[in-house]
Amino acid sequence: MTGNGASQDVTPLPHAELRRARRSVALVFLAHGAVTGNFATRIPWIQDHTGISPGQLGLALAFPAIGASLAMPLAGRISHRFGARTALRGLLALWTLSLVLPALSPDVYALCPALLLYGAASGMSDVAMNALGVETEDRLGKPIMSGLHGMWSAGALLGSAAGTVAAHSGWDARLHLAGAALVLTLLGALACRGVLDLRSAPEEHPPPRFALPPRSALLIGAIGFCAVFAEGAGLDWSAVYLRDALGTDAGLAAASTTAFACTMAAARLAGDRVVARFGAVRTVRAGGVLAATGGLLIIAARHPAMAMGGFGLMGLGIAVVVPLAFAAAGRSGPAPSQAIAGVATITYTSGLIAPSAIGGIAQATSLTVSFALVTALACGLVVGARVLAVPSRTASGTAAALTGDLERS
Repeated sequence: MTGNGASQDVTPLPHAELRRARRSVALVFLAHGAVTGNFATRIPWIQDHTGISPGQLGLALAFPAIGASLAMPLAGRISHRFGARTALRGLLALWTLSLVLPALSPDVYALCPALLLYGAASGMSDVAMNALGVETEDRLGKPIMSGLHGMWSAGALLGSAAGTVAAHSGWDARLHLAGAALVLTLLGALACRGVLDLRSAPEEHPPPRFALPPRSALLIGAIGFCAVFAEGAGLDWSAVYLRDALGTDAGLAAASTTAFACTMAAARLAGDRVVARFGAVRTVRAGGVLAATGGLLIIAARHPAMAMGGFGLMGLGIAVVVPLAFAAAGRSGPAPSQAIAGVATITYTSGLIAPSAIGGIAQATSLTVSFALVTALACGLVVGARVLAVPSRTASGTAAALTGDLERS
């Protein structure tokens, strides 16, 4: 079965068409990430515009993850009904256009439903594009998922750069986000023209409208949970750690967050070659060792340079875990979209609870103890990497880099 819930059509395609499909789905990931980057930079404007308190803002910012978790299981049914390309085109447009909704909200009562819809569109398009990414990877016979997620990270960085310029220029967020939404909708529509056009066989039964993820997805999702928890801790708390635990100035503390994000993006863009050489299981095990080493450096740091080195190692170690978890989920059973939705839901949940969990533990004990938990979860990557050893679904069996883990683990 294909990654989008379509039929078992694995007819070989011309290599030029597959290369075009790879470039196209990479641009889809870029556009998806750029929406997140643009939105994140205008959160302060949205808070001021709606006049809400920090506590109300924190509550509102939980709604994107709630919306995504509720809507993700619907993506497989939509792809089955309309075909992979058409479904992705519609869901991606829904996501890019929803970027303007939070800025149009006059108060918290409008903001929460707007963010719920925003998150639902994000989750469904996320599942659709990852399913097509797994299918494209299988057709090509070599790893590409890490690079695709690297493109997402690059899109987020580009979007945040554009949003930063708009914010410093004093632009009204409604105009900025409306313009960004139109540009990214156009980019997404152009990119979707080249992705694989997979359609379900007429006799194939549609997936359920809403179903719990299979057990295999829960095990794979646990690995993704560990990685996303560490990612959330690094992105949201690295600057606070350097400022509060090590007494650095605000500029250097903020630079640690940027460095962490850039390290992850670079590692993902280069990760496919590593996976092709060593396989998913060995790569994740080595990444877990790097991330745990980084965590130990953070805990033991008495100087900012040591802590920043630790955050860099942590970002490097966890960078490829989530892409490989999605790829493994897409090959783990007869309902790839359902499995990908399950893994995505677990990782979204991890990203939702990580910042508050770190803060709660720090409040009760210290930030050092919080990052001891992050380090322990990084060790879980070493122990649990074996669940990513899922055979490829390629018809020719040429994706040795993807299936070699079964022999090497």
